[in-house]
Amino acid sequence: MFDSLKQKATAVADRHILELFDADPARATHFSASFEDMVLDYSKTNIDDDTRSALLELARTQDVEAHREAMFGGAHINETEDRAVLHTALRNLDGDSVMTDGGDVMPSIRATLARMEGFARDVRSGNYVGAGGQIRDVINIGIGGSDLGPAMATRALSPYHDGPRLHFVSNVDGADIADTLRQCDPRTTLVIVASKTFTTIETMTNARTAKAWLSDAVADPAAQFAALSTAADKTSDFGIAPERVFGFADWVGGRYSMWGPIGLSLMIAIGPEAFASFLRGGQAMDRHFRAAPLGENVPVMLALVGIWHNQVLGHATRAVLPYDNRLGRLPAYLQQLEMESNGKRVSMDGKDLPYDSGPVVWGEPGTNGQHAFYQLIHQGTRVVPCEFLVAAVGHEPELRHQHELLVANCFAQSEALLRGRSFDEAQAIMEKKGHTGEERDRQARHRVFPGNRPTTTLIYPKLTPEILGQIIALYEHRVFVEGVILGINSFDQWGVELGKELATALGPIVSGEASAENKDGSTQALVAYFRRFAD
Repeated sequence: MFDSLKQKATAVADRHILELFDADPARATHFSASFEDMVLDYSKTNIDDDTRSALLELARTQDVEAHREAMFGGAHINETEDRAVLHTALRNLDGDSVMTDGGDVMPSIRATLARMEGFARDVRSGNYVGAGGQIRDVINIGIGGSDLGPAMATRALSPYHDGPRLHFVSNVDGADIADTLRQCDPRTTLVIVASKTFTTIETMTNARTAKAWLSDAVADPAAQFAALSTAADKTSDFGIAPERVFGFADWVGGRYSMWGPIGLSLMIAIGPEAFASFLRGGQAMDRHFRAAPLGENVPVMLALVGIWHNQVLGHATRAVLPYDNRLGRLPAYLQQLEMESNGKRVSMDGKDLPYDSGPVVWGEPGTNGQHAFYQLIHQGTRVVPCEFLVAAVGHEPELRHQHELLVANCFAQSEALLRGRSFDEAQAIMEKKGHTGEERDRQARHRVFPGNRPTTTLIYPKLTPEILGQIIALYEHRVFVEGVILGINSFDQWGVELGKELATALGPIVSGEASAENKDGSTQALVAYFRRFAD
């Protein structure tokens, strides 16, 4: 499938990206895609007109448009679980009916959203109170998509956070919940348990710890719980009243679920109005994704750039580098979104993939990363395609000079990765420092930057709830397009299951209730070491 593209890549392997700018002074305009006031600049890649045409033809050959309409139309595109994929319906605030399995899902979505809004207003206003009065702290207990999404978004939208303090607990490591509970008063704390099945072992272990903590200070601890779950029987057994249980359908995958009940903590933090703006941002990106021609379609072009770098050029990793400190959790969020979605080894028909699937996604905010791992990006032996994100306007007008410095650093890094520094330039620098001969050359070699390293930049006006909604929906659709092109199911996650099963089986062995004799030698030795110190 990628043979012709790889031939193109081989033909331009020695070409410097700067040559493309020399040939086309307006390249930055011709090799960018925009949506409203958001711009994706992919001109600092080695994609030329022929390559872009080939990539677009690949998207057409793989029926991206037909698969896209099947998703929005409620077809069971998650074939291994026989489910529709309709997280987009959760943000369909102004749209028509969304049909799947013979029914319209929108009435129940709107009813649940209205209940969420009512509860969020009650918590924020003090109509809903704990044993000690108005709620001051909210602890969201979840893991994976039930944690990463709302935790990332709450931090991203901190300028709009005017509700109770938010805390997120995900790790079964007792340190996580212990450190969190230490900051809260049980009498004025609401605990939200986010688990669709209400059986996730890490989440339910932390939920029981939180309930015991509340029990020490509150007569009715369950009255200060809410649940984001479809397991009404289990939430009832836990003692949570039905009016504080918010369910969602199985056509919403965990890593795509922040738009619905999993976003309740975010709604409590920023308020229903700002949350609605977040949803509308996602909805607006959905409409762009469905309507824009492929070559002008921001999610499609971001996906095709990713395919070019990973499957065609063989760059195994992708760095996400937000120059926005409040997007500090975005790389971790995208790790799950992309690596859980497209980290597969078989195609839809169950056959082994003849090419690599999704890349390793990682990153940190700029400018911190510049003093950590950018050394490897600039001078390491492996090429790491970088994706920069930056806002034109910050939230602190009194610190405008710092925002301008931040933006300058962002632009400078992509320029440095593009241009590099030649040996001749490094020699000249060393001569000015007084070095000559072999020492000049030796020192110069340490200061050579190969350059010609690809980057994209996503620039947007300001990180508002609406813009954040657009960014998240953009990356969701990017993952979808890449998955369609690769011929895989982006919406199951069977790779998560085996570790869970083995952890359940190992529980009694670690606690000393069962023997490790049927385990491998390494596991037996590790258990023995643990028991030596635990007993």
